[in-house]
Amino acid sequence: MNAAVGVPQPSAQALVPFVSVAEMMAIVHRVGLEVALGELAARIEADFKRWQVFDKTPRVASHSPIGVIELMPTSDGERYAFKYVNGHPANTRTGLQTVTAFGVLAQVETGYPLMFAEMTVLTALRTAASSAMVAKHLAPKGAKVLALIGNGAQAEFQALAMKAVVGIDTVRLYDVDAAATEKCARNLAGTGLTVQTCASAEEAALGAQIITTCTADKRNATVLHDNMIGDGVHINAIGGDCPGKTELAPAILNRAETFVEFEPQTRVEGEIQQMAPEFPVTEFWRVINGEVAGRVSDKQITLFDGVGFAVEDFTALNWLYSHVDGSGAMLDVIADPDDPRDLYGMVMRAKP
Repeated sequence: MNAAVGVPQPSAQALVPFVSVAEMMAIVHRVGLEVALGELAARIEADFKRWQVFDKTPRVASHSPIGVIELMPTSDGERYAFKYVNGHPANTRTGLQTVTAFGVLAQVETGYPLMFAEMTVLTALRTAASSAMVAKHLAPKGAKVLALIGNGAQAEFQALAMKAVVGIDTVRLYDVDAAATEKCARNLAGTGLTVQTCASAEEAALGAQIITTCTADKRNATVLHDNMIGDGVHINAIGGDCPGKTELAPAILNRAETFVEFEPQTRVEGEIQQMAPEFPVTEFWRVINGEVAGRVSDKQITLFDGVGFAVEDFTALNWLYSHVDGSGAMLDVIADPDDPRDLYGMVMRAKP
């Protein structure tokens, strides 16, 4: 509300922190990008360990031929979170982001929001942190070389998360758009990583212990062919995240041990949408809790079919909330009458 005679002003209780894009970037720089990625990976792993306490449902998606808009809700019984996110691959042709997002963190006890936040940057951070957290458990021991196929908005975060959490020292880049690879190589210069640009996906994969695919086109594509995958490789397939959008040849899945976040969602949106309904997969929280083995041999091919799940966004919003210092914007979004039963009176008192 604007300050004016006769217009009730919100109490401090009614004001909710809002983390803008500018403040989100300031927090990243204050914490340090690699430190932030490491913190997020550790928090995501901790929340996966308590997977059973979360409400879990496939995200609510509105699909169109050119993209998707989704809502991703969950709660652990104490806090509730949701994210609004879109995916429109053609946006970049007109200078727009492929993915944009915002989210809300709330307290279950009262239903009041604790924070509103941008989540375009935050989603990039949590996606990279999730990939690295999984790779820490599934990649071959001592993995140092990452092949990054798809060098768009997510690429640098993926590379730096793997550096911070897994310890890679070399990244091999390929994208069908050479300008994207040039951008990624330029941005990773000076980060301590050895950056190698490649002329094909096959060249990028050669000699890599971890292969991450994060392409954007909304179509069934074959970014990785079976003959490109040798024994002992770990694959993070994170680009396929909606019906009709995949990146891997089915033959790769037949050779790999496949791990997912939430199976009912991944069956519809992930690489395994190509496979029969009985195709075996393991939800990754079971690895974290020691219920099933992850990597069991040096020759095993492991695959993380990552589509992104609401628990990871819940974790990211709680991480962000822990770094909010009260200096940013506050939103007047909660009606705050003197008498909680007299909402009408509050409205009438605001009459000019």
